[in-house]
Parts: sequence; structure tokens; C-alpha cells
Amino acid sequence: MIGANELPRLLYGDAGRPLTLAQHEQMFPTGQRPGGLFEELEASGLTGRGGAAFPTWRKVKLLREQRHHHKFVIVNAMEGEPGAHKDQSLLSANPHLVLDGAEYLASMIGAKNIAVAVARDNPSVVNHVTRALHERERRHHRGPKFELHTPPWRYVAGEESALVHWLDDNESLPQYRPQRPSILRIGHSPVLLDNAETCANVGLIGRYGAAWWRALGTEQSPGTTLVSVTGAVARPTVTEVPLGTPVREILAVAGADANPQAVIMGGYGGSWLDGRHLDVPYANESLAAHGVSVGAGIIVVLSHSGCGVSETHRVVRWMANESARQCGPCAFGLPALADDLGHLAHATRDAAAAFQRLIERANVIEGRGACRHPDGVVRFVRSALSVFAGDFDLHRHGQACAGAASRRHFATVPTLEREDELIWE
Repeated sequence: MIGANELPRLLYGDAGRPLTLAQHEQMFPTGQRPGGLFEELEASGLTGRGGAAFPTWRKVKLLREQRHHHKFVIVNAMEGEPGAHKDQSLLSANPHLVLDGAEYLASMIGAKNIAVAVARDNPSVVNHVTRALHERERRHHRGPKFELHTPPWRYVAGEESALVHWLDDNESLPQYRPQRPSILRIGHSPVLLDNAETCANVGLIGRYGAAWWRALGTEQSPGTTLVSVTGAVARPTVTEVPLGTPVREILAVAGADANPQAVIMGGYGGSWLDGRHLDVPYANESLAAHGVSVGAGIIVVLSHSGCGVSETHRVVRWMANESARQCGPCAFGLPALADDLGHLAHATRDAAAAFQRLIERANVIEGRGACRHPDGVVRFVRSALSVFAGDFDLHRHGQACAGAASRRHFATVPTLEREDELIWE
């Protein structure tokens, strides 16, 4: 068994050669929990690692209160963010830790079925999970039934209500939820959905208890977390760190630019952080002072040779393309934001007017979408307006900033990388 202060916890194993069930149980033997499973989960303070950071025990409590004979646990390993490779790394190292956590969650809410969702566009991870499930089936263990599902990869397909919608009706469309938390359902059956990393942490807490798990991290943000680091780095990396580790130390693991212009925190639904603030601890209570959060556990590094206005335009254009287009803010608002940013990125004759439209449209779009996708894009745009205020000022007056001339890109935007550049007049 790994010690309380040893790393890795989640990523123990070799990527591409995941631990077998026998190896996993040897490395992670069942420990002695001081209390019951639900009580230990509550004491752990674990929050969801998918982006919302909602207390996991509260979600479990909500499902425990549902008096329904048929419930589901869903493991969300869709990983729709282009810069994210956490699920792939975790399931390529030790899928059984994730499956353990799913079984613990099922036992707490009385679920008889566990659905594991992995994007079909990631065949290596599908293969790892398939082998792990076959190993568990051969044990003849009585417990919940596992099923592997492989929806198509899209950004919106990983949103929890869209994933449940696909499992229920084969459509990756987010569901309107004016209040949260709300209970998602497959048919009439209530659903508990957590991402793969959250489930893996539940697997550790279920084995060793809350005190062991809280030995790393901070008081408010206990435990470890996985971080995908991309952009201006020597090697794109997924690393496991205790929450509270300075952002600068995390970037050093990936050989990042030591003096970056800025970083995207939390993914493309997150926010920009000025490169001057990289000594801040990587924990929500510390990051909040800078208007950012851990989010989906993604950091994208932008060097001084890049253009923050251009990078923001590319990301927003991709996010507009990836929306479900089932409401006005997604169908019309996000493409309009992307168009305004295009005029600014290319410092066109309409840039000054586009700048004013951008601000006005962001105010109109916020809070009016059927899901949180438009709000995430608006938050991202507003953070760019703050962090790159000087560059936006140059661009809106028809002058390109220093980074614009290099035409170097640092944010991974799959769709745009297969398209020809638009010609802006």
C-alpha cells in the first residue's frame, strides 16, 4: 500500500500498460476505514474533479434520499476539452481504481447498474476499460452490473446532462436545469454522475478513509488532483499534485515557459490568469482572488511570442462551433462573439465597433442559455479583456500587438487546425 504522503496515488502504473486487477489489489489492498463509507466520504471533503467542484457527499446524499428501486451510477470519462488528457492517463494507468470508486458510489445509493462512458474516438482507452471490465466479470462478484458506452466525442457531449440525455435517448443535448443540484434521470431512474477522477478518489477513500486521504492538499481543498499542462511547454504533461501546490511548480513539471505571458486555467470554459501571478497556490480558495479556478484541471501556457487576442478568438470560435445550438445564446450569440473577436484579432477597420459589440453581446448572452456553455464562454472572454487589456486596446485601434506578428498558436483547437484561415477585410 502506498503511504499517505506518497505520490502518485491516482496515476500509479504505467501509461499504456494499466494495472491488472490482481496488480491493482496488491498495490491497493483494502484498508481499515474508521467509519462507514458515506461518513468517510463526507469527512473527506472530496469535491468533484470535473469542473464544478461540488461536494461529492452532497450528491450522494441527494441520491440516497430518492426512494426508487432502480438507480444508476455513471462514470463520465468523455474528456471533451481538447487540452485535457486526465481521463486517458488515469484509465491507461489504473482503470480498476476508477471502477472501485464507481462500485463504492453504487453501494452508497443502492444502484444496480453502473455505466462507464468513454468517447469512441479514443479507442485505446475504450480497450483498457473493456479489458478491466472483463477481468471483473470473471470474478463472479455479486454487485452492480457494469456497462461500457461509447458516445461520439464532442465538447458538449461530456456535459453531465448531455451525457445522460445520450444514454437515455441517443442525443448529446444538454438539458435545461434552472436549479442545481438537480436529479438527472434515465427514464424514470435517478442518476448519480461523477467524472473518472472523482470516482478514483472515492476508490481511495473507500479503502483507506478520510484521514489518510486528507493527509495531502489543503484544509479547504484536500487531496491530490490531476492537471493537464499544454501550450508553451517542452512536453505536454498530465501530473498529479497535492492541491495547494504553486502553479509555477506545476508548470515546471512540463518544462513550461518560465516567464509566460498568461495561462488558461480550468479549460476553455475557464479563465485567463496573468503570468505575473503564477506563485498562487493551485486551490480554489487561493485562485478565487484572481478570478480563476481549478475547473476541469487544465492549464494552457501562452508565451510572450503569442497573441492573447488571437488565442481567445480561436478558442471562442471553436466553442461556438461545438455548442448544441438548441438556444439563441449558443446558436447566434457565440458565433457573433467569435466574429467580433475575429475583427479584433486581425485589427480590421471594424475593430473598434466590434470591441463595443463584444462587450454588449457578452452582457446579453450571460445567464440566458439552456446550459452553462454560453456562460463559460462569456467568462473566458471577459477574463481575456482584463488580462490582455493593453493588446485589445491596440487591436481595436487597428494596431497589431507584438505577439500577433509571430502567428504562433499555443491553444489546441482541433477544428480550426483543419480549416483554412478566414480572410478578414
